[in-house]
Amino acid sequence: MGELLADHTTLRLGGPADQFLTHTDPATWPDLARSVPGTKVPFVLGGGSNTLADDAGYPGTVIRMATRGITQHPLDDGLVEVIVQAGEPLAEVVEFTAAQGLSGIEYLGGIPGTIGAAPVQNTGAYGQQISDTLSRITAYDWQLRRTVELRPDNCDFGYRTSAFKNSPGRWTILAIALRLIRSPLASPVSYPHLADALAVPLGARPPLAEAAQAVLADRHHRGLTLPAEGPDCRQAGSVFLNPAVTPAQATAIHHAGGPVHRTSDGSLRASAGWLLEQAGFHPGRRIGTGVYCSDSRTLTLAARESATAASFAHALRVLADAVVATHSIRLRPEPGGMLKT
Repeated sequence: MGELLADHTTLRLGGPADQFLTHTDPATWPDLARSVPGTKVPFVLGGGSNTLADDAGYPGTVIRMATRGITQHPLDDGLVEVIVQAGEPLAEVVEFTAAQGLSGIEYLGGIPGTIGAAPVQNTGAYGQQISDTLSRITAYDWQLRRTVELRPDNCDFGYRTSAFKNSPGRWTILAIALRLIRSPLASPVSYPHLADALAVPLGARPPLAEAAQAVLADRHHRGLTLPAEGPDCRQAGSVFLNPAVTPAQATAIHHAGGPVHRTSDGSLRASAGWLLEQAGFHPGRRIGTGVYCSDSRTLTLAARESATAASFAHALRVLADAVVATHSIRLRPEPGGMLKT
């Protein structure tokens, strides 16, 4: 039997992979890529915090990216390019850059997963997203069978999406380069609850270290961190993206007391958590075999007891169908890379 994917995902679900490789040394990538048998591209795992793996496992090669390393190079006008290997945990990169006095990703603190996975989902929080500061991506193109360098305008970034997400298996991200600003101040605060936590007005630029710490405290307070233990420790964070809504839907939601915000791409988006609550779900509610809304928030599902990948996927369908029934809005699952046999 191969390596269990349950041992490499935060949901702790998933059967064996036919072949499981761990990539730790950037210099060995060409040999590792050549070792992948056949023409089927491998599935790539980072921290496994956004993956629902099939109970039957994966009939192919899985590569866990575990390369580490951060270097920085000063540029003109107070800018600094920070080059990060794909296996570095995102939270540790944010902590490192804040400690170095580099502003641009300080609001992404506390998000689980690796930096290499961040461009796939275009990870974002508190008004920042990883694409805001990306200058280039080093990736392996499985179609061309060679390493390529991609610029942000090649990546089709949008709200929690990218070319990497829309063309799964085409590229494996090996390293990214960020262009950050050397500054003692954070980026302008654009989220009201973060402004309240920092006791500053919207648009203010608080001290960098203070802002980074406030993000961690706010994420913990709102149940947005990954617990090390307890009933909610097996989870993948928010299970649905905030859905795009029409102006008419936005008006109806607003009149009902629900939040609607406009994203950087100009789309109106409703709160997936609020929609679930309006559909009758609440923290701690059981949704099928071994799957519960977390004790902290409805939008996070926790796998407990006899949960399986199949029962988790069923719970996602139950929640999504309920929102369609109550609001005629279809929620899209956020956990990516669902391994299918």
